[in-house]
Order: sequence, then C-alpha cells, then structure tokens
Amino acid sequence: MSKPAAPAAPPAPKSNNLALWILIALLAIGLAGAGAFWFLQGRGGEAHAADKPESAATQPARYYALEPAFVVNLADTSSVRYLQADVQVMTRDEATGAALELHTPAIRNRLLLLFGQQTAAQLAQRSAKERLQQQALAEVRNVLKAERAPDKVEAVFFTSLVTQ
Repeated sequence: MSKPAAPAAPPAPKSNNLALWILIALLAIGLAGAGAFWFLQGRGGEAHAADKPESAATQPARYYALEPAFVVNLADTSSVRYLQADVQVMTRDEATGAALELHTPAIRNRLLLLFGQQTAAQLAQRSAKERLQQQALAEVRNVLKAERAPDKVEAVFFTSLVTQ
C-alpha cells in the first residue's frame, strides 16, 4: 500500500519586512526631529541675544574732542607758565555723546578753570596728571548732571599735554 501522503510542510512564514521598515522610518524621523531641535535651540539662543539691546560695556567707545586745544596760564607765582592740553572725552552712550556736544561751552569753561589752578611742578609728576584726569572727569560729569543731561562719561584723556 502506498503510504499516505505526508502532510505538507506548513508554508514558511513570510517575513514581515513591513514592520521592520516602519520601525526604521520612525527611528529616522525621531533622530531628524532631535537633530532639528538641537540645531534650532542653539540658533534660537543666538537670535535672542541679537534681539537684546547691547549693554553699555559692549557698545563701542566714542571719543569727543574738546577743540580747540586748551591754553591756560598756570598758577605758578615765580614766573609765567602755560599749559596747552588736547582733551578727549570717552563715552559708550549715544545720549551722553549728544549732551557732550550740546554742553561743550560749559564743559570747556569748567576745565579751563581747573587747568588754571595747576602748577608746572605738579604737572611734572605722572600721579598729578592722573589726578588731574580724574578731576577733569568729575568736572565733565558735574556739568552734565547740572544740566540734567545723561552723564555716562567713562574717561577724560589728554592726547597732548605741554607745559612751558
């Protein structure tokens, strides 16, 4: 007799490549989203920093020359001595710069009076010149305060200082 036919082997299960491809696609989309978030987060910080107004320290320095040069008699009693000084005022604030230009005559007057109180012997010392710079800075600020103007002056520089 003939053997009964062996049961047919069950068909090999079809591999479900579709689920694998969906998983790979989701993983790729997730990585792309994370990369975009990271990239945009870094750029967003820079964009927000650009939107903020710059602080005074990051503004460029602006120099205002008080022209013409100052020429004054010094306070020496033994002989006639002169001082010639070129002065520049530094600020980072635009409003203060405008106030400096507007009130230049009053500032020049106060500085002329200050410079006329000095002696040649005092001005021979570096420390005295630095002290004079600080006094000049205070005078400039005082004039601006008296005029109710912005007074964010950072420094007074002597670009030339000659005694004779």
